[in-house]
This record gives sequence, structure tokens and C-alpha cells, in this order.
Amino acid sequence: MAYRHELKLHNNLSKQKERFVPIDPNHVRMYVCGMTVYDHCHIGHARVLVVFDVVSRYLRRIYGASQVSYVRNITDIDDKIIARANDNGEAIDALTERYIALMHEDAERLGVLPPDQEPRATRYMDEIIAMVQRLIERGYAYAAANGDVYYDVSRFEGYGKLSGKNPDDLRAGERVAVDEGKDDPLDFVLWKAAKPGEPSWDSPWGAGRPGWHIECSAMSTQTLGEHFDIHGGGLDLQFPHHENEIAQSEGACGCTFVNYWMHNGFVRVDNEKMSKSLGNFFTIREVMERYDPEVIRFFILGSHYRSPLNYSDQHLDNARASLTSLYNSLRGIGPVDEVAEGEHSERFYAAMDEDFSTPDAIAVLFDLAGEINRNRQQDGARAARLAAELKALGALLGLLQQDPEAFLKRGSGQGGSLSDEQVEALIAARLQARQDKDWAESDRIRDQLKEDGIVLEDGPQGTSWRRG
Repeated sequence: MAYRHELKLHNNLSKQKERFVPIDPNHVRMYVCGMTVYDHCHIGHARVLVVFDVVSRYLRRIYGASQVSYVRNITDIDDKIIARANDNGEAIDALTERYIALMHEDAERLGVLPPDQEPRATRYMDEIIAMVQRLIERGYAYAAANGDVYYDVSRFEGYGKLSGKNPDDLRAGERVAVDEGKDDPLDFVLWKAAKPGEPSWDSPWGAGRPGWHIECSAMSTQTLGEHFDIHGGGLDLQFPHHENEIAQSEGACGCTFVNYWMHNGFVRVDNEKMSKSLGNFFTIREVMERYDPEVIRFFILGSHYRSPLNYSDQHLDNARASLTSLYNSLRGIGPVDEVAEGEHSERFYAAMDEDFSTPDAIAVLFDLAGEINRNRQQDGARAARLAAELKALGALLGLLQQDPEAFLKRGSGQGGSLSDEQVEALIAARLQARQDKDWAESDRIRDQLKEDGIVLEDGPQGTSWRRG
């Protein structure tokens, strides 16, 4: 009997774990806030990319690949982008295109599949302007004397329902600057009047550009509809960005915006907040210079997506050792014609159905690896079937899809001085020394290989090796 999924996820709107029931059982729709493209992606971005890639993969496993729509946007116009382009003395389009390409490279190396749609703010300007106009017409927004358009927070009764913040508490201590045209400290900008030297678009309120929050409301509702299933992003976006999205979208459409809100936890570095000012800020590229991208992915998935993720060399070293162990279990195992799902698959699915508990799912992978190793000599056919199951389950996490030999011989990625061919030659020389009972020479070669980070594993089928 096939496993029957009953997916439950933690809904940050209700602050409870709820059974996931899509609006349309034949079409699951998810939107995730993507990157603002003015710099290299950092390790916090890697977590967002990997976490929601796994959510997307698993939803497709349950509902079918063609019945899931995953949208992840790009913010390609905002204050930081303009400032960086000015600092560089380059066109904004040149800057954003470069960093979009670099982001795609990082994502691909991390094993992140492309979303179904990747809307960019500058390509949805008509839709953004139309939504702002609709908010004005419905009484949720107003054009100020300074040329900006603001959202009137006092008009939206549900403001604060996602973050749990009370509007009156938020107002306490807030002041409206003299040069601002908004009526209330909590009101936020929907449309910014053009400033000299900045890019702008024509609108009913004059030339300008959108505020950050309205971009996602317009892009998500245009690509997925006014009411969709899941909205995700980093916990730092819960307030004010996602809170403002709800106010905008529900004010404009008069309906529920999103049913389930998912937020991944913060990334810390050696138990401190990651910050450029603290000197503990790492881009994805910097980390990939020292660790295989799949090791980084494994490290991210080793913690539950909602918990804090503590980045450290020790934790990445542990992730590398663990992933190496899994690949070792697949080494030398032949393919099978059909993948059979068994008790391990059911346990894996049960873990993932509990709010995408990747640590528990990974524990099942290790149990499978242990079974493979126990059956390797006595029952090669069973070992092969288990290995196929291990790879199939690993694929749902974006893991274990490389050739085991290639992964193990690549090692840490830092490499020693010996090439693969030189390692093979030394292993052959060591084998000859052992046959000649020249134990001193055999030990000398082993020590030489060890110094270069080569780990030898002698077994009945001969000597295999990997880079440590």
C-alpha cells in the first residue's frame, strides 16, 4: 500500500502547526521573496535558496511536478542598488544583470533548481502602478504633497496579525520627520517621487519608482493570483515587509492574501549575528572556495529550517564528514532497474510531512547507509536496492546525486599536491611493495599519501581512496 501523505507545516500566521490543504488540490502555489541584486549572495541567502528548493521538491513529490507553481522574485530596483551603481559609476541595468547571473551560478552550484517563474520588479511596473491606484480608489492609500504615495495603516484592521505587533505600541515613540508627507508614523511608502539622477517611471502621481513592499504584492498576485497557498522568506522579512504585503494585497483585493506563511530562521556565525561590521560576513562564493557546494547544502539541511543556523568551520567539517560517510555507502554499488520504496521511505516521508523536518529525514538516510554496508558482502542485490532507495530519497533533498567516486576523490576541494593519476600510481607502488613484503616502503607510501590528505581504505576488493 502506497504511503499516504499528510503534510503539516508551521504557519507563522497562526503560530501553529497546521495540516496543509491547498486551495486547489490540483495546483499548489508558492511565492518566496528572493534577492535584492546589488552584491554577492551571502550564506543567509544560501539558506533561503536551499530551504525553499527542498520545500518545492517535496511538494512536487506529493502533488506532481506539473501541479506546483514556485515563484521567487528578484528586486532589481531600490535604494541600495542605485547607491551601488553610482559608487561603481555604472548603469543600474549592468549592475543588476551581473549580480543576477552570479546569483544563478551560486544557486546552480548549491543544487538549487530554478523556480517556475522569476519575476523582476522593473518588468512589473504597470502592475505595480495599477495596484497603487486601486489602493487609492479603495481608500487605503493617499498621495502626499511631497509627491509620494503612502499606505494608510489605520485603514487596515488586521495590521500586525502576522508579526503579532500592536500598531499602538509601534506608534509609541515614533515621530514623523518634517520633510515627510505621511499622516501617520506607521504609514509606509508605495510610490516614491523621482529624485534627480535616479531612474523613474511615469505614473498618475508623477515620475517615480515603487517602494519595496508593493513590488512583491504586485508580482505575487500577478503570477499566482490574489489568493494563494504559501508565502515564504527569511524571518527578517516577517516585519515589516510581509506584514505590509498583507495590508497592501488584502486592501487591494478585499480577500485573503496567503493561507500559510513560512519563515526560515536566522544564520549566525560562531553564535554571533552575521554582520560586515563584525567581520564575520561570508558570501556563498567564499565558502565554496573551501567546501564542496553539496557539503554547504547538507550543513543547511542538518538544522530544521525554522531554527537558528550556526555557521562555523567545525560544523561544516562535520557536515563534510557526514556526507562523505553517505557517499562511502554508495561506493561500488551497481545500478538497479527499479527503485522500491520500503520502511525507510515511509519513515523519511513521515519526517518530511512534519513541517519539513530535514534533520529527521537525514537520520533515515544514515540508517539506510548502515543497512547498505551490512548487506554489501552478504547480499549484493539487496545492497543495490537499498542504495537506489537512498539516492531516490536523497534527491528529494538535493543530495547524493553525484558519482560517489568523483565526490570522494574531490574531497574538501582544497586539494593536495598530488593529482589523481599520481595517487593511483602511488597506490599501485604500495600494492607492489606489499606483494614484495617490503613493509617499510608500503608504510612510507601510505604516510606520503596521508600527508597529502589521501585516505586509503583496504578491503577484499582492493584499495580504494578518497581525499580527506
